[in-house]
Amino acid sequence: MGFARDAVTADKFLGGDVMLFQPRDGYRAGVDPVFLAASIAAHAGESVLELGCGVGAAALCLGRRVPGLRLVGVERMTEYADLAEKNAFENSIQLDVYGSDLEHMPAAVKEESFDHVIMNPPYHLRDRGTAAPNPAREAALGEDTPLKTWIDAATKRLKPKGFMTMIQKAERLPEVLNAMDDRLGSVMVKPLCPREGRAAVLVLVQARKGGRGAFRLATPLILHDGVEHVGDRESYRPEVSAILRDGAAFPLW
Repeated sequence: MGFARDAVTADKFLGGDVMLFQPRDGYRAGVDPVFLAASIAAHAGESVLELGCGVGAAALCLGRRVPGLRLVGVERMTEYADLAEKNAFENSIQLDVYGSDLEHMPAAVKEESFDHVIMNPPYHLRDRGTAAPNPAREAALGEDTPLKTWIDAATKRLKPKGFMTMIQKAERLPEVLNAMDDRLGSVMVKPLCPREGRAAVLVLVQARKGGRGAFRLATPLILHDGVEHVGDRESYRPEVSAILRDGAAFPLW
């Protein structure tokens, strides 16, 4: 059963170039999938699979920036998968969405290999915090499928030399790196820091199937001007605003 109309909001992404229907309550996409989408160096004609696509935020933001991609999403929560399909239609971007979990992906997805696999896995281990009261929000934010399963599923679906890219909490970077095996290499980590002098809260991690390059820790992206939040106003740095509002690319190197 899908969401009732009054249980859904229409929200602007990329300065209104992408409009997404999202549940009023529960998990709502923010800036994280926009950063993820902006970091993908995809080209027309390539294929992209998003694992755990939610309402389609990352895939559709990427599809708006790079026309001509084959976009596929897998989402286990049926109501969110339905919204992803609706959002793709409303934005005139082709996105094939499958309602499935990572361990039982449909044959159509398992039979295909992709140039890019992208994902925004749940951030929180449930032994380190309190579960969210809303079941859908908890399913999106609280991990019950290990990171290793996400990374293995992504690796299996990549073409040789294809790229896996994910956004995750900085504190879980050791787990992300430990979950990769020798099928992946050329690992790049891009820290996202809230302000100058503050520790990274998020990281973008990219690895290449069959890559043999050295590990690289990129220069952090500082999100906000100033050393602290002052008043109720937006303080994104110009280069960050260009990513979030204008659909600019976000190279990791």
